Amino acid sequence: MKLLSIETDAKTSKNSKFGYLTGIQYLSPWKTSGVNLCPMAEKAGCIESCLYEAGRGAFANVKLARLNRTKLYLNDQAGYFNKLVPEIRSLIKKADKRGLKALIRLNGTSDIRWENVGFTFEDTYYRNIFECFPNVQFMDYTKIPNRLNSVNGVSNFPVNYDLTFSYSNKPGFEKYNKRALDNGNTIAVVFEDQKTMPLTFHKKPVLSGDDNDLTFTKPRGSILGLYAKGSKRLIKLGLDSGFIIPTTTAEV
Repeated sequence: MKLLSIETDAKTSKNSKFGYLTGIQYLSPWKTSGVNLCPMAEKAGCIESCLYEAGRGAFANVKLARLNRTKLYLNDQAGYFNKLVPEIRSLIKKADKRGLKALIRLNGTSDIRWENVGFTFEDTYYRNIFECFPNVQFMDYTKIPNRLNSVNGVSNFPVNYDLTFSYSNKPGFEKYNKRALDNGNTIAVVFEDQKTMPLTFHKKPVLSGDDNDLTFTKPRGSILGLYAKGSKRLIKLGLDSGFIIPTTTAEV
């Protein structure tokens, strides 16, 4: 069982054109494993339109693989990191052979605070995976607002871990959006349609977040526009829940 998927989707495959070989980990999101790995999912309204079942995620064998990874992480963290560290080392070697840099995204379908997950590998204790690989770039999207506070307010937050806040239009989530905007965090926003994506959002220019997944190369405080993906049913559920911004109200 592999933990990291390498260049398995169109977006991350584009990263190689910009110098990065990407490995993503897909776990079982929200409470699908029996443990909630997306603590803000209900407040953000992203459960209904989760891409967990989009594309290959609809296949039973893919769901089972994600569940098995999740169980390993939850039930045997020593065994989990004994697999993860060698896989990252292998990715680094593959990237080097192609003249690329390794890029790791551990929360492909989860929102775990990896900065707080320490482990021991080969008799050495690491406060987190980023300390184990200080020269490797990691990135993730998050809906947990105080993770972003850590980026701004705590000096020991991993410098090689880039977090982008994920916006939601669901009622009650406004205060979290405002906090991220006021803090100058980079924010990803999912819009209804690619062709009618607005030029500005909250008076800030909208940059394409679909050209590649290299959020750490964007100016801090950027709005990264993503267009809604998945079936028409998933997109409608996303619009109804507030996770996807409708075209008619996107320009604000």
